[in-house]
Amino acid sequence: MTIRPTVLVIEHDHECPVGLVGGWLDEAGCDVVVCRPYAGDVLPALASYDALLVLGGPMGANDDAEHAWLAPVKDLVREARAGQLPTLGICLGHQLIAVALGGTVGKNPRGQQVGLLGVGWTDAARDDRLMGPLATPRRGVQWNDDVVTRLPDSAVLLAETERGEVQAARFAPLMWGVQLHPEVDVPILRPWAEDDRGSHETRGIDTDGLLRDIDAARAELDDAWRPLAEAFAALVEERAAR
Repeated sequence: MTIRPTVLVIEHDHECPVGLVGGWLDEAGCDVVVCRPYAGDVLPALASYDALLVLGGPMGANDDAEHAWLAPVKDLVREARAGQLPTLGICLGHQLIAVALGGTVGKNPRGQQVGLLGVGWTDAARDDRLMGPLATPRRGVQWNDDVVTRLPDSAVLLAETERGEVQAARFAPLMWGVQLHPEVDVPILRPWAEDDRGSHETRGIDTDGLLRDIDAARAELDDAWRPLAEAFAALVEERAAR
């Protein structure tokens, strides 16, 4: 019997699940084990896992005092880098990696990024082991107030918005982060949208229109981001086979 590699997933909030990415990883041959420290789960040792996936959440990457597990998650990130464990961070997870490794994160002075945004790949992305095959025109869902304001010195910028905001980075040879949300569909986004509806009205943003646009782009988004999960799974399997 073939033993499937196992991905440890850190979930920070019940409204921010692994979603589509979890299903894609499973289909690509990985077992997904979700740890929910906000619900009392103890963060496990990384030695039992073949990869680390850190999800998004409503808190900030610097909110260690309010959310006691964030500092230990940053320790896991540093341990994963030292052990060359394949690691991917999504939104908050991406920001936690940046802070753990010496970068900075803060509120985007231009305001919330929300809806479908084009990905502005850099030249470095074309040769990246994970992102290289994806480095063609595509859109992703972003729904974030904070951004990485300074990457760690060792990081490589892989994608940015037209305004220079970080969208993707390689933090170590086997460690990446994306500001966008490849894991979400409209059912996951709906409670986020309801929480933001008032602020959107103030800013003249059509919240329901955003959800309709994202729902209409479902096939496009699946085609764009399923390959990210598949490529990550391939790296996980390669490391597990050593």
